[in-house]
Amino acid sequence: MNSLALFRAYSDDSSGFESKGSNNVVFTSLAIYDHITSTLLHPNFPISDPLVKSKRKTSRNPQEKDEERSLPDQNLQEEGEYVLDSAPPPLTLAQKLGLVASPAPGLTEGEWRQVKARSIQQGESGQPCAICREEFLLQPQVLLSCSHVFHKTCLQAFERFSRRKCCPMCRKEQYETRVIHDAAQLFRHKCATRIQAYWRGYATRKGFAILRKYSSPQDKHQRRKFFEEKVIQRDVWDCPICLTALCSPGLPAEAETSQPPRGRRLVLLSCSHLFHQPCLEAFEAFSIQTRPPCPLCRSAYHKKLI
Repeated sequence: MNSLALFRAYSDDSSGFESKGSNNVVFTSLAIYDHITSTLLHPNFPISDPLVKSKRKTSRNPQEKDEERSLPDQNLQEEGEYVLDSAPPPLTLAQKLGLVASPAPGLTEGEWRQVKARSIQQGESGQPCAICREEFLLQPQVLLSCSHVFHKTCLQAFERFSRRKCCPMCRKEQYETRVIHDAAQLFRHKCATRIQAYWRGYATRKGFAILRKYSSPQDKHQRRKFFEEKVIQRDVWDCPICLTALCSPGLPAEAETSQPPRGRRLVLLSCSHLFHQPCLEAFEAFSIQTRPPCPLCRSAYHKKLI
């Protein structure tokens, strides 16, 4: 009787509804009664509803655990976007007759593209999750119809503990969710860029070491050091002209085993060859060329006393 009184009051308050006889009143009452019983007494509550309690499995098969571990690999292979919300329940008789407002239809693909474009413009996927404040990395990511982005697990936990379906950012209720992979693509691009940067740095340093080994630097002091190192690497401690031992304070101890005559200084050529000064001067004096080449490599040179 209380339900019938509620239905009669609803029909009296409705301005757009005109009853025609007792049959119409009974039919309308039954339609509204069916709507209330289907939506309140036997609702299709979402996961976040307080009346629905999550049931934990007491025993888990090891094979199921292996299947769950293989899910990320499958997600890497197939990254298709899809709507996470379940299909809406069928319309009740009252909603079909226009007695009760019908629920808003779901977003179309074009509307989802607009929402995603707005999210990309705001840079949502490049920022941390607003719930856990951690990077998305390769974890599942959901896009709401209000263009905000969260971790899938974080949003489900927020709905479960807040006991309402409300966006954590803009407080929009009854939103729609869609699984996207923008953050995963950004993370892979970032990782690939970092790997390429490390490899290019290694290859550049390796190539520079080889280039420095075979080419002389442009700086004056660096060039002198370069040619001195070349002399030491050649490990030749005899004058190629007089075939006597060389000696210099900058040379290793192997060259100091035999002392040359006094007053014989050394000359370092730009081709990294080393001679006694008197020997090289005698070679230049007896040469018929105006600018004689190196006695060993026959290349033009600049000399420096050491």
